[in-house]
Amino acid sequence: MTVRPHARCVVTGANRGLGLAFTRALLARGGHVLATCRHPGRAGELNRLAGEHPGRLHVLPLDVAAPKSIAELARELPLVLDGIDLLVNNAGVLHAGERFGHVAAEHLDDSLRTNASGPFLVTQALAAQLADGATVANVSSRLGSIAAVEAFRTPSYAIAKAAQNMTTALLARALAERGIVVLALHPGWVRTDMGGAGAEVPADEAAAGLLAVIDAATPADSGRFVDWQGRPVPW
Repeated sequence: MTVRPHARCVVTGANRGLGLAFTRALLARGGHVLATCRHPGRAGELNRLAGEHPGRLHVLPLDVAAPKSIAELARELPLVLDGIDLLVNNAGVLHAGERFGHVAAEHLDDSLRTNASGPFLVTQALAAQLADGATVANVSSRLGSIAAVEAFRTPSYAIAKAAQNMTTALLARALAERGIVVLALHPGWVRTDMGGAGAEVPADEAAAGLLAVIDAATPADSGRFVDWQGRPVPW
């Protein structure tokens, strides 16, 4: 099994939950991390980590639903990283409590912009700065699996994650000539603000599992949908 080095990393939605766990794990193994979130001034834990890892953790603003914010990140990134070995598209939104007959159009629009368009546009904007042989990890969800639908649940989130999975498949084709691996990753039911206190998998454990999957992936795996333990997830 070939393990791919990922020394220069970008993590979106890094101020809490899984994104913060990714950031901690990447720093722990010596990586240089650009962590993004919408409001860096409010990201107390990220800023504390930046103080503990001077020169290896940089925090920049990014709203993945705002094209101007994405463009600004693309302009600023070369000031802190000379390339990207791993891009983790983690930022996401879930509108809880949706019921059929009462799903708001604005929730659908917000979810599609953040969970589907966002990862595509971020990857497109940063493509020139991705190293040949880099990895793009799109944090998806089994809720975006059409084959696995069992109930009417979190529709705006599920619809957007299904669309994000198409993003993964298309990006895998677009970046294949450069040996860039693009993955759709189901992190499990993670114990975060989004997943809730009753979730099964601690965020640090999910991040560690996902990084093991990411590190071991080869170009032959590009475009796949797998979980945090490397098991295939049906589309």
